[in-house]
Amino acid sequence: MTLAFDHSYARDLPGTYLRAAPDVAPAPRLLFLNRPLAADLGVTLDDDHARDWFSGAALPPGADPIAQAYAGHQFGGFSPQLGDGRAHLLGEVVAPDGRRFDIQLKGSGKTPFSRGGDGKAAVGPMLREVVISEFMAAMGVPTTRALAVVATGEEVWRETKLPGAVLARVAASHLRVGTFQFFAARGDQARVKALADHAIARHYPDLAGHDAPYLAFLDAAIERQTALIADWMGLGFIHGVMNTDNMAISGETIDYGPCAFMEGYAPGTVFSSIDRQGRYAYQNQPLILGWNLARLAETLIPLLDRDPDRAVEIANDRLGGIAPRYHAEWTRVMRRKLGLPGADEGDARLADDLLTAMQGADWTLTFRRLADAGRLRPLFTDFTAMEAWLPRWHARAGDGAARRLAAANPAVIPRNHQVEAALTAATEGDMAPFHALLAAIQAPFTEAEPYMLPAPSGFGRYVTFCGT
Repeated sequence: MTLAFDHSYARDLPGTYLRAAPDVAPAPRLLFLNRPLAADLGVTLDDDHARDWFSGAALPPGADPIAQAYAGHQFGGFSPQLGDGRAHLLGEVVAPDGRRFDIQLKGSGKTPFSRGGDGKAAVGPMLREVVISEFMAAMGVPTTRALAVVATGEEVWRETKLPGAVLARVAASHLRVGTFQFFAARGDQARVKALADHAIARHYPDLAGHDAPYLAFLDAAIERQTALIADWMGLGFIHGVMNTDNMAISGETIDYGPCAFMEGYAPGTVFSSIDRQGRYAYQNQPLILGWNLARLAETLIPLLDRDPDRAVEIANDRLGGIAPRYHAEWTRVMRRKLGLPGADEGDARLADDLLTAMQGADWTLTFRRLADAGRLRPLFTDFTAMEAWLPRWHARAGDGAARRLAAANPAVIPRNHQVEAALTAATEGDMAPFHALLAAIQAPFTEAEPYMLPAPSGFGRYVTFCGT
């Protein structure tokens, strides 16, 4: 077996973590192993080693588990100390293509940052992270990935007793906006600078030697995050908990807790049980993008200019550019979803008018079926507005639109009722529905009817939970 660890984070950033060992799983059982991902990482694993190494039953050779420190704004309120309360970073692997990835265990027991929690996770939430992240990867959306899920053989208590599990998560890194906030809140500018230097070297190496590296770093983070949130919006994805500690500096989607995909288009859609005010509703995600990036910019103020007033002016100038940058990224996404060739100045208006016309219609299937009015019409209770819009779209889209639509819009997404059915079965010991769903979402452009249809009318309002 090969799993060669390096530890650049621990080596380069002393004082940003605490050492902590994962709990030993009493009776580990491998539920999922992502062999294609392991191959991409240059890691070879058999089932027995994966079971033991990714459950805490045995540490892989060379692992040096740590819990990372970070803070975060959670639903707008600042928590100065959060940190990995149920996660252990084992180390980093360098893939054959030279890219560096963290391997972290999630649900692996208490750490010094646990804040009274049990440090554990249940089978359902860990398998949810597999399903959603694998779909995102299949759609080309930057994301953390699941390398393995192992049932621990012990039970955890939430609202009820549930089987426990550990997720092995792969990420470009686990640096977060909240990581910078942790040290900025303490006035530790030396460590903020060290974090920025580490992030530049790891995620933005082209900025090395830049005349204003920290401003360029802020620009690059803004660029990646605006593109990421535009991708989310195009898929109807609702993260559910866009706290600053869940915003990765790498530009990857991280922490698939109370997330879900919107079915009927409704901009105010919220799934999370804890988002009672709709702060992280679908329509608010671009606004929260800007809010979170402002929190990152605040931590970098002392690095942007020696003159504090000038530094604030520079930061505000960059933050003022987020909205138009996001609009450009959203227009890029919508052009592709609408199957439009090239670019036209009226494309954003065309997309806006579609959204007005498709209120309540299935988000995914509407885009998928735009070129087929016969299959499109049943998605609407009132087709009048769409009937008026479609000729404009046909005139703009031209020849080849049907082919472009099929290439841009998934036939299959992780439908909420399908996800819940698969996770319920897995919790009860039947993994077959999970594996069937996983196979379908890993080939999202292949029409597989059982997985394409919206939830039945009796499914009711969908509510998700954070899983902690």
